[in-house]
Amino acid sequence: MNQDYSLQSVTAAQIMTHKVISVPYDWTVDRLARFFTDKGISGAPVVDESRRLVGVVTLSDIVRQAGSGLVDMKCRDEDFYSSMLDAELSEEDMQSFHESIDQSVLVNDIMTPMVFEVEPDTPLVKVAEAMVRGRIHRVLVTEGRKLKGIISVLDILKVMTD
Repeated sequence: MNQDYSLQSVTAAQIMTHKVISVPYDWTVDRLARFFTDKGISGAPVVDESRRLVGVVTLSDIVRQAGSGLVDMKCRDEDFYSSMLDAELSEEDMQSFHESIDQSVLVNDIMTPMVFEVEPDTPLVKVAEAMVRGRIHRVLVTEGRKLKGIISVLDILKVMTD
């Protein structure tokens, strides 16, 4: 398949993963850490009570929250978000978070409220451009802020190599 043709004609809806695991914004961080550990995942979209997308939370956010307490979560700049993207952590590392997590902290307190999202009919080339511009590895596919799917860099590479 011609790569230029495929990136121009394929839409987000055609390659997105439909089954996306999301988490409620009002879970405790301890519950979130256990959920990530149980599912073997490193991040998830965050939804409100109407299942509307309100943010994204990752293991990196948990690490920062459970760390030394010296990180001001209100002063997060671009480098803050790119420093630990998709960090691979051992199961022992993930388990150790549970001991240092403040039980009163909620997902809403540590999540990234900025969401990279696209509509289902967005051309794949635009999805790829958003990933490059945002220096991110995933975008969420939404309609009216309701989560419909997710596209990763791997999904785009699969289209390019077919």
